[in-house]
Amino acid sequence: MSAATSSGAAATGGLAGHLDGFVRAVREAGIPVGISQAVDAAEILTVVDLLDREQLRHGLAAVLLQRAAQRPAYDVLFDLWWPLADRPAGDPSGGADDGEGEPGDDDAGSTLDLPEGHGDERDLARRMREELARLLLEGDDEALRRFARQAVDQLGRAPASPSGQSYFGYRVMRALSPDTLVAQLLAGLLGDGGRGGLAEQVARQTVRERLAAFRAAVDAEVRRRAAAERGRDRVAKSAVRPLADQVDFLRAQQADLAELRRTVAPLARRLAVRLSARRRMGRVGRLDFRRTVRASLGTGGVPVVTHHRPRKVHKPELVVLCDVSGSVAGFSHFTLMLTQALREHFSGVRAFAFVDATDEVTRFFRPGADVSDAVARIGREADVVAFDGHSDYGNALEVFADRWPSAVGPKTSLLVLGDGRTNYRQPGLPVLADLVKRSRSAHWLNPEPRRLWGSGDSAADRYGEVIDMVECRNATQLADFVTTL
Repeated sequence: MSAATSSGAAATGGLAGHLDGFVRAVREAGIPVGISQAVDAAEILTVVDLLDREQLRHGLAAVLLQRAAQRPAYDVLFDLWWPLADRPAGDPSGGADDGEGEPGDDDAGSTLDLPEGHGDERDLARRMREELARLLLEGDDEALRRFARQAVDQLGRAPASPSGQSYFGYRVMRALSPDTLVAQLLAGLLGDGGRGGLAEQVARQTVRERLAAFRAAVDAEVRRRAAAERGRDRVAKSAVRPLADQVDFLRAQQADLAELRRTVAPLARRLAVRLSARRRMGRVGRLDFRRTVRASLGTGGVPVVTHHRPRKVHKPELVVLCDVSGSVAGFSHFTLMLTQALREHFSGVRAFAFVDATDEVTRFFRPGADVSDAVARIGREADVVAFDGHSDYGNALEVFADRWPSAVGPKTSLLVLGDGRTNYRQPGLPVLADLVKRSRSAHWLNPEPRRLWGSGDSAADRYGEVIDMVECRNATQLADFVTTL
């Protein structure tokens, strides 16, 4: 084998190993990637231009991703595993890559003529801020990305520590203050056209997009340098945000709620189908004796074919009990979101909220109602606090059973949503057991990890003795619950 052939084989093997590590990282981030998709990703390397980094990015995304919500996590991992090569400043020839098999750098020979970091820091920041304003006006994404690399190098460097050199995006943003350039950028984009109307709206949207692109470029460069210092795997664990369906309900942020709504809606539809109460009479209804006898006359009185009355399907009835106390604030928002989605699929759903008392909140979930508005109204108008505003499951269950004794019946499915933490008060087990006995089916979704059930003031383990207690910390576990129901 010639030296050239041996070198080519080694490079091919190195690229395949690099791709394998990238696919594993994507899978560990919660994006399902099967063997067939991994094989397709390997095929992508043979059909795209490996020197065109964006072509490679989109090609691998086409075979590895199933939903648009997975794209942000994928882009972070792609930038870590396929980074731009680190060129020496002032090397117009492009130099060599970083030796890890990544695609070639598409910004070679484009170093900006800016002062070095050893000068006056304020003057450096001023001149770089002027350059940033010019680049934002021009809208050249490639030039903006190159500028972000230099800005991180010259403005983002923190004092050296024993663990090595560190870079921070907030230092760049604090020095350049790009958000204060909006008025200047609007004036430059609008020119003599004046303010107001559609032109200004378009200009403002353009400014927002370019500022967001610059922030993303700075963040990507900081992650690249951190990965070179500490390793990709360590950086990926902290840099990649969990997918929306894997975010713990107790920790969900406002940005996660929109995606959660899209995830919850189809799950609520499936839950409605599975909880529908039906007559348990086999696959067909009650025997129609007269029709069966009449049909048997043609076979000498032998009922070869039996006839049955049409099976009647009960309208689904559901009662939802939601804990809306402060300890489960994030989960309560999700539970009310689930309640709103279920209202659209159940003909008879009643919702009850409780803290240390219980009140019916069905009226807040009319079709088309906004969940955030419903949450605010429950806080203002619902009678869910009787004493001190701390969770009291025992009293809440007793109030529910006393005020609405007919809410749960043999056709009703009962769904309890809460963490089961009673603040060391009576858990109300006999009341709950009676409700479960009277219902057609009963389930409890708990947002806490199973290992914490029964710890401290949690009565979840005791509740689990009388009702089906299910760990439901995120939308993925909710989907598993619906699937196995």
